[in-house]
Amino acid sequence: MAVSDPVSDSAPPGRQDAHRRPDGVDDATIEALGRVSEAWEYTARARGHLYAFHQLTGSADRILHDAVEKLRQAGHHDAARVLATEIAGRNVIPGHWTFQIVEAYDRTYYEPFADAEQQLRDDLVGGRRHLYEAEMKRRLRTRGHPDHSWD
Repeated sequence: MAVSDPVSDSAPPGRQDAHRRPDGVDDATIEALGRVSEAWEYTARARGHLYAFHQLTGSADRILHDAVEKLRQAGHHDAARVLATEIAGRNVIPGHWTFQIVEAYDRTYYEPFADAEQQLRDDLVGGRRHLYEAEMKRRLRTRGHPDHSWD
C-alpha cells in the first residue's frame, strides 16, 4: 500500500545536494552521464574478472608445482619434468604472465577511463555521482514507506 510522504523526496540533513542535479543541468546530460556511469561500472566489473583470472591462473600454477613435486616423489620423473618444463610457470600469452596483463589493462584502459569519468562529473555536475539513479529512486520509491526511505 502506498503511503503519502509529507516531506516528499528530501534527503537527510547534510546530504541534500549529494544526489541532486545542479541548477541548469538538463535531462539529456543526466541521461548521458548515467550511461557513462553504467559503462564505468562494467569496466570495474571487467577489471574484477581480470583479477579473478589472474588469481585463478596463479593458484592453478602453484597447485601444478605441488603436483610436479608429488609426481617426483612418486618416482614419475619424466611426467614431472614435462609438466615442470612445458606448463608450470608458462606465459599465458606470449611474453606475459597474468600480472602483466592486469597492469597493462590498468594502465591502458582502466585508469584513463577512471580519469575521464571523474573529469566529466567534475565538469558537468560538480563531481556528483549517480544522479540518474538518484532521480530514478525519487520517481519509483513509495513515499513514507520505511523500506523506501532516502537512506
